[in-house]
Amino acid sequence: MVSNTVSLEGRSFALSRLNKVLWPQDGYTKGELINYYVEVAPYIIPHLQNRPMVFTRYPDGIEKQSFYQKNAPPSLPEWIKTYPYYSPDSQRDINFILVEESATLAWLANQACIEMHPWLSCATSADYPDFIVFDLDPSPGNSFEQVRTIAHLTRRILNELSLRSYIKTSGSQGLHIYLPVENKYNYEEIRNFGRTVAEIICTMQPDIATVERTVKKRGAKVYVDYMQNIKGKTLCSAYSVRPRPGATVSAPLDWDEVNSIKPSDFTIKIMLPRLQKLGELFAPVLSDRQSLDAASLQLGLKIAGNKSGA
Repeated sequence: MVSNTVSLEGRSFALSRLNKVLWPQDGYTKGELINYYVEVAPYIIPHLQNRPMVFTRYPDGIEKQSFYQKNAPPSLPEWIKTYPYYSPDSQRDINFILVEESATLAWLANQACIEMHPWLSCATSADYPDFIVFDLDPSPGNSFEQVRTIAHLTRRILNELSLRSYIKTSGSQGLHIYLPVENKYNYEEIRNFGRTVAEIICTMQPDIATVERTVKKRGAKVYVDYMQNIKGKTLCSAYSVRPRPGATVSAPLDWDEVNSIKPSDFTIKIMLPRLQKLGELFAPVLSDRQSLDAASLQLGLKIAGNKSGA
């Protein structure tokens, strides 16, 4: 169990209320959340490093009020790096936290930051994302089997475009598919690519897939959300904990196991043994950079890919 003071990588700081229960149904405490993030740090940090971060904080547990944290708080230790960014949407400067070491994760978990949401692009190339993401979000009335069907179809379409994709659970009810790309396409280009693929999916499975953004108009269809491909939008990271019963985790999967799992299978108690057994299944997302040039020609899309601006 974590003591009241932690020393990690030469950083020492106080921890508080370690026995505070954050998951009332399960009895999981803030101390257990901190322990999880420290243990999983070698696996999750590569997916967070150099990326502006957004956190969801639950100071009184997952059944009580929560809030998003974008701007670094005044109490941020001086050793935690930040990324200053002027947000045109909110017309203000935001000082985003960067997660570069396990001590930062522990400090954040001590603030009851449960969810870790990194940008799709790095701070050093903020206008040029490193992946295209497809968020498969079920509606009420969908079965998880239908979500699986759309996931496999997404992979098939990308395979036919000679593109490799990687899948993880959302940690909630859906699945996330990542297509890592060369760092030369702006957000508009990858969003247009994502929209085209999503529309093909919906044409091929019109009874169970939709790109309708209005929830009330979706019916019992899986929302193929390509609109996360916007600068500043985020998905929860691989290995991020979610504020769900069981303390579920967004878990990378092998495509061969998609048909045999359900999202609730993966929790803070399961992930480390799984990682030790199977290794880091999402590592290729950070290294398997693919060109969209040929695939865009196949889809009839104009794509510059020349870092001409986002």
